Amino acid sequence: MGSVTMPSEDSISYSPATAAAISNAKKLPYWQVNITPAEREEECPPFLQNLSQKDIGIISTPNEAYRIWPWEEVRRTVETNRLDLFQRVPLELRRYLKYGYYLKQEYGTVMKYMLQNRLGWEEPVMPKGKTPFEDAAEEDVKVLMNDWPYGIDERIVHLVVWIKFDLPEEEDGGDITDEARETVEGYMRRTFYGRVKREHVVWFKNWKALKSVGSVEHFHIMLFDPDPEFIHEITNEDKPMCASFV
Repeated sequence: MGSVTMPSEDSISYSPATAAAISNAKKLPYWQVNITPAEREEECPPFLQNLSQKDIGIISTPNEAYRIWPWEEVRRTVETNRLDLFQRVPLELRRYLKYGYYLKQEYGTVMKYMLQNRLGWEEPVMPKGKTPFEDAAEEDVKVLMNDWPYGIDERIVHLVVWIKFDLPEEEDGGDITDEARETVEGYMRRTFYGRVKREHVVWFKNWKALKSVGSVEHFHIMLFDPDPEFIHEITNEDKPMCASFV
């Protein structure tokens, strides 16, 4: 599989403006990159503390130098199960981390916010149907826009399917079981494959270590250039939170 990380400076030619942005970013602490001088703080803000090396590397990359992923690269990443390689645009990652910090301060956990404000589900989350998808009640499944999509081609629509039942995983805690995969495939055939070209659809379930909301079962769907009317229909005209968070 080809590289999906940031190309090295030796392997790509930047415009003078982008080269200057990279040079300037190297002179700054990572938390001061991609914001105006007036917004820069001497001390690292709480929402950018204790980050992984991956996130620090992304945050410290100028937006101009970030390479947007095309559809084929997204599809390859899902097919090879290298979900850990997905990234957000640097400034969007900064906003995402600030948003998560705000939710934890305001609601205690991201899960509580999701249940109260996005899903409208009460705890404990219990399905009304007996069989996943097959006879699931309408309120057992909810399709929403991904609130903070990755740095990918803008024609790709990223959805999240939230469900009230579990999708069992293999004992090693990685991929879902073959039976669970076939259950999801059945749902995909009935709901998506007839509305979007098969080669324009991928889906995946994050590993436990990659989940931002681990207590509510969900999986991701990415669609390349789908009919906007279908997206409005399937999400009930949902809008991602990144569109309104300042």
